Amino acid sequence: MLGLLINEMEQKEVEYLLKRELEELLMDLEDHRIDHKLKPSMGERYQLLFQLFRRVASEKECLKYMPKRSGNQ
Repeated sequence: MLGLLINEMEQKEVEYLLKRELEELLMDLEDHRIDHKLKPSMGERYQLLFQLFRRVASEKECLKYMPKRSGNQ
């Protein structure tokens, strides 16, 4: 286990960066032009980033980015 000490401003910056990345991945996962062979690895990356996001964001914010339970990811 690792620990990380950050101040509130840094926490907000990490939250912002993770939100942007999660939003971009969601758009890419819904894009029909992206090869279906790439989407499982994109889904795995989304899951990993969402786990990090849960550590810095409020429960309300996390609900907005909750991964879908469909077979597409």
